[in-house]
Amino acid sequence: MKQLLLVWIIVSLIFSISRAANAQTAVPITSPAIVQNKQLIDPAAATQAWLATVPREQREKSDAYFEGGYWLALWNFLLVVTISIFLLASRISARLRDFAENVCRGSRWLPLQVIFYAIPYFLIVATLSFPLVVYENFFRERQYGFATQNFLPWFREHLIGLGVGIVAGTILLIVLYTVFRRAPRTWSIWGTIVAILFMFAITFIAPVFIEPLFNTYKPLANPEIRDPILAMAQANQIPVKQVFEVDASRQTTRVSANVAGVLGTTRIALNDNLLKQCTLPEIREVMAHEMGHYVLNHGAKLLTYFGVFVLVGFALTPAFFNSAVTHWGSKWAVRGIADPAGFPLLVLIFSTMVFIATPFLNTVVRVTEREADAFGINTSREPDGMAKVALKLGAYRKLDPTPLEEFIFFDHPSGRARIRMAMDWKAANLPAGESPVTEGSSTGR
Repeated sequence: MKQLLLVWIIVSLIFSISRAANAQTAVPITSPAIVQNKQLIDPAAATQAWLATVPREQREKSDAYFEGGYWLALWNFLLVVTISIFLLASRISARLRDFAENVCRGSRWLPLQVIFYAIPYFLIVATLSFPLVVYENFFRERQYGFATQNFLPWFREHLIGLGVGIVAGTILLIVLYTVFRRAPRTWSIWGTIVAILFMFAITFIAPVFIEPLFNTYKPLANPEIRDPILAMAQANQIPVKQVFEVDASRQTTRVSANVAGVLGTTRIALNDNLLKQCTLPEIREVMAHEMGHYVLNHGAKLLTYFGVFVLVGFALTPAFFNSAVTHWGSKWAVRGIADPAGFPLLVLIFSTMVFIATPFLNTVVRVTEREADAFGINTSREPDGMAKVALKLGAYRKLDPTPLEEFIFFDHPSGRARIRMAMDWKAANLPAGESPVTEGSSTGR
């Protein structure tokens, strides 16, 4: 019965994602006005014209940066595998468990043992992974011109993030190991609920309560930018009364924005790079895209999809975990699923599942991003603004990947795909008789 339920969940998830993906496919429309518009503007040619505006050297640099991320995904996975096996085989994890038990001897409050295990565990992992972290997030970002911080400010924020991660991770482990001990047969279900609640906190609470630890948020004062954004928010029933500006230029040159929050904490924010680098039509398009995520309930949908993935992962974990403990448990001094010493094994199993499922997980996110793109362009009605923003994002995201690359590695639509959507929209919505001669467009056939 449990196997049938698992199969049903997987099939339902794949079917729902397939329907969402198919919903993004353009349906041929034969309206005479649209036919006339497409005689004025050729979406395919216009897309290529936009892409051709990017200098070759800039394209090569962008491609090199993004393709380097393919290898970093592999190196990060292999690092997790190596650290996990090292902590198990060296019995460091078991010693941390023994240390926690000795410190808490006489205490009946088992979560205290998890705390004394988790904190040194996270510190050890952070230390062992620091060389790759500092290369990936500091040196590489400076090499490609995206980072604006020197090392000391970056390291300070890294330590703040580590502290937040240790606190959050320790709380998660306390709850998970309580579930493991009290529900030995149904822990996969309860563990999934815990994971979903944790992801809920990260998705909806972190942008409002954690991100201000790293940046200053202040109300956007310029009414020429603020008022059009608030008008779009009001039109889409987003409960906000002001827009916030974030001083992200302290850390990076990237543009970004978000609409986040829940239960009265909803907030619209855009970073100062967006204000400095983009025109009002581009800003309107970006903000409309972010509003699309909020209006279309993408946070809740992604929680559902990832929750199903976690449930499937937890359902498969006992077989792998018990098999490993049977073969190597005595060498590792791991007693079972409820033993914190086995946590590196759980990390190893789940990291492997996530790595294998990368194309699937990226597709889930990419579908929601495409939905937000469609919402954004219909709300802002700025096709050229969308194309220009896609080119700006192309500074660190490959503009014209192969279909296989986009399927495996892209969690957002490629620049080419986004520009093509904008040009298709433009061809379908250009009033008959209007001149299509605008930047990046191509005249008719």
